[in-house]
Amino acid sequence: MTSLDVPAPGREAAEAFVERHLAHLACDTVRGSASFNGGQAAADAALAAFDVAGYAARRNEVFPAARRGASRLSPYIRHGLLSLPDVWAHVGGGPRRDVEKFRDELLWQEYARHWYARLGARTGGNVRNHLPASDDAEGDAVQGWSREMACLDLTVGELERDGWLVNQTRMWLAGHWTVRERWAWTAGEDHFFRHLLDGSRAANRLGWQWVTGAGSSKPYGFSRRQVERRAPGTCASCALHHECPIEGWPADPEMVPVEPIGLLRHDPSPSVTAGPAEVARHGTPAAVWLTAESLGRGDPALVAHADLPVVFVFDEPLLAELRLSSKRLVFLTETLAELALERDVELFLGDPVETLGDRPVAVTFAPVPGFRRRAERLQPAEVHPWPWLRSPSSGRIGSFSAWRKSLGR
Repeated sequence: MTSLDVPAPGREAAEAFVERHLAHLACDTVRGSASFNGGQAAADAALAAFDVAGYAARRNEVFPAARRGASRLSPYIRHGLLSLPDVWAHVGGGPRRDVEKFRDELLWQEYARHWYARLGARTGGNVRNHLPASDDAEGDAVQGWSREMACLDLTVGELERDGWLVNQTRMWLAGHWTVRERWAWTAGEDHFFRHLLDGSRAANRLGWQWVTGAGSSKPYGFSRRQVERRAPGTCASCALHHECPIEGWPADPEMVPVEPIGLLRHDPSPSVTAGPAEVARHGTPAAVWLTAESLGRGDPALVAHADLPVVFVFDEPLLAELRLSSKRLVFLTETLAELALERDVELFLGDPVETLGDRPVAVTFAPVPGFRRRAERLQPAEVHPWPWLRSPSSGRIGSFSAWRKSLGR
């Protein structure tokens, strides 16, 4: 365990902090995102600036960037700087078609959280209805995405420079990787996870499996047609304009039936999946423990204990395994440095369980298996409820439509 000095707010100080303390855990040269800053102020500004009008028509537009209708809120939602209930409420009163489409996307995010919270590590295996027969193939970003193609160069460049992509280009890259190149979806998903500021094993993993055709009606077939429609002018600038590798529709991959696991049909312990419905008290906390899932000013444990110091632990064993992009580490550092302007923040590098030890903490439940494992060992003094948009039930989650029916929608 290493105690770390909290940096001053701002990008320069955050990059210097990551270079000094966390660079050995990153997969790239230390630098922050070219388009996103961490912190509650940036999150609040992004939400205030988002107008849902036109979202339904423009959400899938790619290039030029001025055509886009995507909200760009996902990095802040991912880290709890914006809650799904708050974002849901923000668009109320907008045009009906746009509000319904946007809220449908929020429900997809919630579905992914339910899915991951219930299934955990099994979401990386045979948990859907079908898997590609070639799923044992390996690949890397160089092999899977040829930068000679202007469409891939633009999108991979944005992923690695900004740490964010519109949903349409996520499908392009995932479809090219899996359906065309036949590389394992798990390897591509790992690359996304390293670089995306909103990277989560919930939405990211579910999205990649959906693109392959696992659990859906058919794979997503990325072709030139989508590029010309969503990014006009890109093909004309491409060196392979006359010999386009994606000119035609790709052949569907061969699929292998698998038996869906029982948890897709029924959750025997929905209260475990959802976490406590009200504050679970087991003692008197001496600090608030923040996790990467919930770093916002509105974190329930943080709000409940305005007088207590705040503790965040950069999980060294986990980060050494994940090898995230430094963009993600800078984003987290910017967020924590800003919080330190109004709260007493303590930063550590090490194993969270060993670092917190016998220190009684208050924490907000997080719907990820890693949190539950650590909480079982730490036995927090207080566990506060997660701000669900729709609380998990015991019903079916084998598909988005089945999940929605289980909620009575």
